[in-house]
Amino acid sequence: MKLYNYFRSSASFRVRIALALKGLDYDYVPVHLAKGEHRQAAYADLAADGLVPLLELDDGTRLSQSMAIIEFLDERYPEPALLPPDALGRARVRALSQSIACEIHPINNLRVLKYLSGTLKLDEDTKNAWYRHWVRTGLEAFERQLSQQPPSRYCVGDTPSMADCLLVPQIFNGQRFNTPLDGLPRTMGVFEACMALPAFQKAQPSACPDFEA
Repeated sequence: MKLYNYFRSSASFRVRIALALKGLDYDYVPVHLAKGEHRQAAYADLAADGLVPLLELDDGTRLSQSMAIIEFLDERYPEPALLPPDALGRARVRALSQSIACEIHPINNLRVLKYLSGTLKLDEDTKNAWYRHWVRTGLEAFERQLSQQPPSRYCVGDTPSMADCLLVPQIFNGQRFNTPLDGLPRTMGVFEACMALPAFQKAQPSACPDFEA
């Protein structure tokens, strides 16, 4: 398998975590979003949406969108499972995952931030205030969802799930923009539990071959 991704992309980070948790080997193919490599023909001809990550299977089949890729991996390589065996558990994992993928990430990813500063001409402080506001608001909602569930080491239960694969990259990005993360005990407890695992450490941006400080 080949994974086309960018070290700082939280969507790419999600898939790297899933691959690491399942112990799957893959070729790491960097696509530098900040330099616009995703818009160049070499990559745009592969990825119809021009986004990362893109997973290319050994038979040449290509898959996009991080949650779809993670669910595919979970079906193709079922151990360790990233979704619970019961319908209610799967719904909870998907709901938490979508809270990040659909509610927080879309309005704070790189192309949105570039539009705010480049097209709308917002200064750096205003752009960063936008980022911190929406990430904090989203994480507070995430915390409320966790608080309504039984206590657990990870987002849902005592083994990592797809929800944990999504949460950790969002916290990394929040930290990079100095988003306040106090008052989120369940959320940050899950984050710390995840980061104690080798799979999450192996997948983090600083461990990527294209990492730039």
